[in-house]
Amino acid sequence: MRRSKGKARLSLAFSTSSNRLSLIRPSAMEIDRPATNGDGAGAAEEMDLERPFLRRSSSGSRRRRTAGETPLGSPSRRPSFRQEMGHAAAETYLITRLTLILLRYLGVGSRWITKFLALGFYALLLMPGFIQVGYYYFFSNQVRRSVIYGEQPRNRLDLYLPINGSTPKPVVAFVTGGAWIIGYKAWGALLGRRLAERDVIVACIDYRNFPQGTISDMIKDASQGISFICNNIVDYGGDPNRIHLMGQSAGAHIAACALVDQALREHQGENTSWSMSQIKTYFGLSGGYNLFDLVDHVHRRGLYRSIFLSIMEGEQSLQRFSPELTVQDQSFHPAIIFLPQIILFHGTGDYSIPSTASENFASALRSVGAQVKLILYEGKTHTDLFLQDPLRGGRDDLLEDVVAVIHAGDAVALAKDTTAPKARRLVPEWQLKLAREISPF
Repeated sequence: MRRSKGKARLSLAFSTSSNRLSLIRPSAMEIDRPATNGDGAGAAEEMDLERPFLRRSSSGSRRRRTAGETPLGSPSRRPSFRQEMGHAAAETYLITRLTLILLRYLGVGSRWITKFLALGFYALLLMPGFIQVGYYYFFSNQVRRSVIYGEQPRNRLDLYLPINGSTPKPVVAFVTGGAWIIGYKAWGALLGRRLAERDVIVACIDYRNFPQGTISDMIKDASQGISFICNNIVDYGGDPNRIHLMGQSAGAHIAACALVDQALREHQGENTSWSMSQIKTYFGLSGGYNLFDLVDHVHRRGLYRSIFLSIMEGEQSLQRFSPELTVQDQSFHPAIIFLPQIILFHGTGDYSIPSTASENFASALRSVGAQVKLILYEGKTHTDLFLQDPLRGGRDDLLEDVVAVIHAGDAVALAKDTTAPKARRLVPEWQLKLAREISPF
């Protein structure tokens, strides 16, 4: 097993000649860990989880509040329009300032200029869909924006609520992607809308990005957001014992790090603010789980090695923040039993993070006895599964696969799924195809 040596220290250096940033600092992850997941799996189910599936497409104990305690972000305390506008303005300023700082670190090399232009054209082609999703995000009564879950500036989450709230609903806690740099809770609006239409509550967790924070800050934020959901989702009509954790791209990596750290803390008997027994499934979408395999790949894709190592707190921390390596470490083996079922989704045409990342993680989990299932979507790219396919309308294979797991064992919900209307198209097909060709991801 590969390990990097070196004394942890804090340093910041920027060279205008090489356009390189070096930021290394030690950090102890302060993440709550859960209680036991008592779910067992029958032999037939375990055998099914062992087989990777290639999809071919045609196109516990939890902390309880004391009486009278008001939950942070309670529905009865929904902010006024003026407060929301003030918060939006503050976040816009923050994101703009951090973007300018990041651009200074990255420099203005031809690679970044090319990708920036491609991103602009990509967004322009998908703009008809973005406008419609944005209208839903800002004006729908089913969306609760910027619910506070912690004390840091980015400690906010968005809630997408089903129209029918007569019974407690299953919940998806979603950690968005964004290369650890441009992640934002609103990126989950399309997924939130689609799942809410299928009677699932979605909580999109925001977190500090680089350079506002490094990987341990992101994991700590994600874990704190999960804790808030576990302890407060009942106030929004959610079932606190039917929570599923999901992450996409960099968010899949962050969520997986939080998950394995929680399992280890639970094994060690630590007192925690949320319980792993509440997490029924981890869904990893297009994620990378071994940083040693990613560092050179993302450098070639434009995320320079110096920046990547700064995000991950130095080369000496790559193993610590690689879930694939963590689960294979002998010291982690007793904690495996606390992990929920794990389902990994990946497109075989993904060039941002190759599908081998999920394949290798699935193999590592399987080798230590974890419940894992791998679903590969033939020819799908990094953005097909999360953007182009949902914007296309009609049947969405990823959505159907996720909903089937969430509603498993609920005969009423499964019956409703069979008659659920297909989503309408939001972007013309020619624009989707052209966007796919020029996507910088």
